[in-house]
Amino acid sequence: MKKNTKNNDTVINEGAVVIRKSTWKKMLEAWQLYVLIALPVIYIIIFNYIPMLGVQIAFKNFLPRKGIWGSPFIGFDHFVEFISYPQFWQYFFNTIRISVYSLCASFPIPIILALGLNVMRCKAYKKTVQMLTYMPHFISVVVLVSILTQFFNPHVGLFANICKTLGVTYTDTPMAKAAAFPHLYVWSGVWQNMGWSTIIYLAALSSADVETTEAALIDGATRFQRLRYIDFPTIVPTAIIILIMDFGKIMSIGFEKVLLLQNNLNIETAEVITTYSYKLGFGTTGDGYRRYDYSTAISLFNSVINLVLIVTVNKISSKVSETSLW
Repeated sequence: MKKNTKNNDTVINEGAVVIRKSTWKKMLEAWQLYVLIALPVIYIIIFNYIPMLGVQIAFKNFLPRKGIWGSPFIGFDHFVEFISYPQFWQYFFNTIRISVYSLCASFPIPIILALGLNVMRCKAYKKTVQMLTYMPHFISVVVLVSILTQFFNPHVGLFANICKTLGVTYTDTPMAKAAAFPHLYVWSGVWQNMGWSTIIYLAALSSADVETTEAALIDGATRFQRLRYIDFPTIVPTAIIILIMDFGKIMSIGFEKVLLLQNNLNIETAEVITTYSYKLGFGTTGDGYRRYDYSTAISLFNSVINLVLIVTVNKISSKVSETSLW
């Protein structure tokens, strides 16, 4: 015979007493944790979610005297105008080319570097390599572009002097060649950020199963075998998460570095959607007219594509593997 008596906090079933606390009581017992998380949540709401109300400017013909709320609604006219723009596909292709190239170059190198650092026996050499690879991350974009400009200077640059020593004629700097722009942008970024990007992989490698490693050593596994069968599988989930997040930034190329590397000779491959949007917003496109509404529509266009990409890649990852963002 079952006896089942139920009230708000207690359930008695076959002589067993199970205490069920309400949600509010559970929250009150852990109020310290909720206080700690309250400040970050409030910050995100105020500075991330509330400004999203300004996105409506992308669907309006913005008039400064009427403000965002009072400007007339024009629907998707700005989006249609952007897609119908004669150079839309050129900017779109430049953006995709640089983003995919950067992803293919920058994603595997930190993994390889982290695996290599993890198997180093000499701690002093390991720390030296870590420091040398981390340092470029703290160089500002302006300084980085200045270094590239001086390095490839055809008269006094280091690259010019090396070519002169080898007897190779060097007259045209890659900074003035449209075909060289994607390579300069991508590989300078790889050099600057590869050390910083290894930190998360080194943290993941620190959680490798010690017992498995010791068993492999007892069985006579070589360093490469331990790297292949223990270290690499350990960082695969982390690598998948990073890859998914990188796909969510395909259309979001930082305009600062692109603008600094741009000139009249390489503009054909150096103009991307983000720089075009920036120039529209600050009135540097030639007519001097600042189109905040049109610029916002272009940025929203990028964000929608990024959202679709990250959702799609995350769905594929959840089907293929057990790792996904949600």
